[in-house]
Amino acid sequence: MDTKIGSIDTCKATHNDAVTIQTPMIPFNSPDSTLGRHLARRLVQVGVTDVFGVPGDFNLTLLDHLIAEPGLQFIGCCNELNAGYAADGYARARGVGACVVTFTVGGLSVLNAIAGAYSENLPLICIVGGPNSNDYGTNRVLHHTIGLPDFSQELRCFQTVTCYQAVVNNLEDAHEMIDTAISTSLKESKPVYISISCNLPGIPHPTFSREPVPFCISPRLSNKMGLEAAVEAAAEFLNKAVKPVVVGGPKLRVAKASDAFVELANASGYAVAVMPSAKGMVPEHHPHFIGTYWGAVSTAFCTEIVESADAYLFAGPIFNDYSSVGYSLLLKKEKAIIVQPDRVTIANGPAFGCVLMKDFLAALAKRLKHNPTAHENYRRIYVPEGHPLKCEPKEALRVNVLFQHIQRMLSGDTAVIAETGDSWFNCQKLKLPEGCGYEFQMQYGSIGWSVGATLGYAQAAQEKRVIAFIGDGSFQVTAQDISTMLRCGQRTIIFLINNGGYTIEVEIHDGPYNVIKNWNYTGLVDAIHNGEGKCWTTKVRCEEELVEAIETATEAKKDCLCFIEVIVHKDDTSKELLEWGSRVSAANSRPPNPQ
Repeated sequence: MDTKIGSIDTCKATHNDAVTIQTPMIPFNSPDSTLGRHLARRLVQVGVTDVFGVPGDFNLTLLDHLIAEPGLQFIGCCNELNAGYAADGYARARGVGACVVTFTVGGLSVLNAIAGAYSENLPLICIVGGPNSNDYGTNRVLHHTIGLPDFSQELRCFQTVTCYQAVVNNLEDAHEMIDTAISTSLKESKPVYISISCNLPGIPHPTFSREPVPFCISPRLSNKMGLEAAVEAAAEFLNKAVKPVVVGGPKLRVAKASDAFVELANASGYAVAVMPSAKGMVPEHHPHFIGTYWGAVSTAFCTEIVESADAYLFAGPIFNDYSSVGYSLLLKKEKAIIVQPDRVTIANGPAFGCVLMKDFLAALAKRLKHNPTAHENYRRIYVPEGHPLKCEPKEALRVNVLFQHIQRMLSGDTAVIAETGDSWFNCQKLKLPEGCGYEFQMQYGSIGWSVGATLGYAQAAQEKRVIAFIGDGSFQVTAQDISTMLRCGQRTIIFLINNGGYTIEVEIHDGPYNVIKNWNYTGLVDAIHNGEGKCWTTKVRCEEELVEAIETATEAKKDCLCFIEVIVHKDDTSKELLEWGSRVSAANSRPPNPQ
């Protein structure tokens, strides 16, 4: 279940040795011993075979050198925002992603996507073609800027949403800066920013003629004494509990601890749940899996088991207003062990730093007594969910009927992408078969994210058929890059859920601004298709048409990009969204504290 990072994962460290990547030597003074080719080789070495971007005059020479590298493909997107979202989706499937844009006018366009990747702890390499190196410090005003001779505006914006920034405007330290940036992104599991002066990529330089030191990422290590103390304290705490549970959180990904979490679940016998943003990181076919813990909008009977437990271990949680349903979770700190990627906190007692989550969970698994009490309680109270009311012939399609059919489409060869909105709640209720991928962006919650992310994920995981669920409001933000999916020959199935507005906003606070102009969405995609590539579209208004559409998409049109517009009533939402929206609304509208 751990995220793999391209070819790095094939070079396993043994006995805590560093991870090393050997690279072919380029002859001294070869025309290929350039900054541009060095960057391209590094991207391929870490597992990036597709880089997303938009050309601009400051990055054109750099793009020449990137596409000259065997094994690296440039995928031109319709705008920089989608290129960033695509790199985000790519990183989720491949372990690292990359995008290339031009200075300021491109950099500030991609910034929102980079911020989202930062919030989701994704390694993403954002490369910007920068000003000519001779222009720095000259007091010149350049195009694509805000009209000041100071070129640092873009850098200052990226400093808050990346973990490392490299401005490469000379060749002497370019090798070191690029290598440091890429390795920092992988180590920190966050985006980095690399700006490369537009006149430098094609100039041979001795530092690129050979690799003086092989690319190397030293593994993080736990403090041995801290680890032993943390495990001892946690085992004592959990072993005296009557009905403990374990809950997986979204930072399982950055900690690469999903396998260790499953090991703990197997050894302990505890009931196993996930937070909503960790769906897909823990196998749902596990015998003790009880569903998604999301407070009042949890899957059936999960919240009762978690909140009534006398001890719970949360591995990598993020508690924000969305994941806590407007701060309404009924959890008690004195019952909780909180395990973060490199820190363990036990109830109101001790905290242990420099303890890696995967080491802690694996060691704790060996110290816990088997205790299936919570899971046995779950099995006693669990009542299988009822089926939606059967549709009358040609009755308007209901969303709960739609997702009943979606469930049957899922397999280990599929992956689900859920857009911000009611798709969050409907997709949470899907039961993922073994091997089925699942992604959504909960922390940042940027509408429109899923179009680019679907493009990137499908490009990185070509062995899977991606099934994306996108609301009409979100689709209007980023629709253009359907064209890029067609150019790449992708065979994604997109369900466009057309309910006439921003439904998630309606349930938090309604107003006329939540109503949008209705489009002929299938007509738009047909126009984008324009006879080039494989594409099939259809509109669905009732269950009979849905059944026919799914059959066509999965059989006769299985090699096509399939776009299915599902027309539903504007008030047809999940009960979970209604509950969640009212609680988030209450949290947002709290009056000021008295002074």
